[in-house]
Amino acid sequence: MSPNDYDETRDDGTPSESSDESANVRGNRADPRRHLPDGGRAPSRLADGGATLGAGGDAELDRGPFSRWVDRSIQNPQRVYRAMFYVAAIFFLFTTLFPFYWLLMVALTPEGQLRDIVFTPNGFNPGAFVEVFQTLPFHWYMFNSFVIATASTVLVLVIASLAGYAFGRLEFPGKTPLMLLVLVVSFFPPAAFFIPLNDLFNTPVEILEPVMSDGTLYNTPGAMVMPISAIFMPLAIFILTTFYAQIPDGLEDAARVEGTTRLGALFRVIIPLSAPGVATAGVLTFIAVYNEFFFSFLMTDGEAENWAPILDGILGYQGQYEILFNLMAAASIIGVLPVAILVIVAQEKIVSGLTAGALKE
Repeated sequence: MSPNDYDETRDDGTPSESSDESANVRGNRADPRRHLPDGGRAPSRLADGGATLGAGGDAELDRGPFSRWVDRSIQNPQRVYRAMFYVAAIFFLFTTLFPFYWLLMVALTPEGQLRDIVFTPNGFNPGAFVEVFQTLPFHWYMFNSFVIATASTVLVLVIASLAGYAFGRLEFPGKTPLMLLVLVVSFFPPAAFFIPLNDLFNTPVEILEPVMSDGTLYNTPGAMVMPISAIFMPLAIFILTTFYAQIPDGLEDAARVEGTTRLGALFRVIIPLSAPGVATAGVLTFIAVYNEFFFSFLMTDGEAENWAPILDGILGYQGQYEILFNLMAAASIIGVLPVAILVIVAQEKIVSGLTAGALKE
């Protein structure tokens, strides 16, 4: 033990002054705040750090709800995508379903009280859906449209399948220019074909005289099926050409080895494998022909027994002195039902057919 150690305590056991001073020195080294002139508060290394943080907190509090939403959206882009989806969905549903809602309101409102409709029917008259068939033979108009649309769809699919097979799977000179020429036909408005077609279908033909009283195609399904099919043919050819070109050649070659012809391979192999494309072309053609009005209005006299379509039946509730708006609305809703059912049944095929080829495999 060194002599200094004896100085730290006295004989009576009380600490000496030297021990007190050494303890103070050790305390000062352990706590440097005792040497600070401001009473122990250490200055911040960032002179304006506290002020800056405080200002930032105040700015965050002063932001409006839109600014805060934008800031959170930048940090999380999924919020923007979700908001855009909801806005687009609401806009689509409103613009699509509101006309049907308004038709229903008009159809349920009794005649003479249509001016007081706001967003609910002024009264309740479901009998309008029965009166539609009592006032006019509306079911015959629907039948005419269904027959014309079905015949046009079958004709379009048969010819478009043959043309699509030639354009999609065969190589021949002038293939691309001929395909462009077919597509150009669809760019012309239907009114451009009316004068020559009207002259053609109203000219007596000796071959038709035993079948038709006057030998013309006026007031017959042929006067509507042929021009309508020609107008919607290019779209079907384009759709089927795209699908038929995607079928592997090995599948057709295997069918040819088994002894089938090209035509047999088309209907037994190519078309079944291209079912989404065939369904898409068929449904789009059926809907377009079912709603067609231009040629049907000009090629018939508007009577149900002369193959007038559904739109002539809807306009039949418009008289010289009175327009039955509630019956027109009810007839429109009834006429939409077959097409709506068709779309619901074939929606998977339609979606897969329209989106085929969107991704490169």
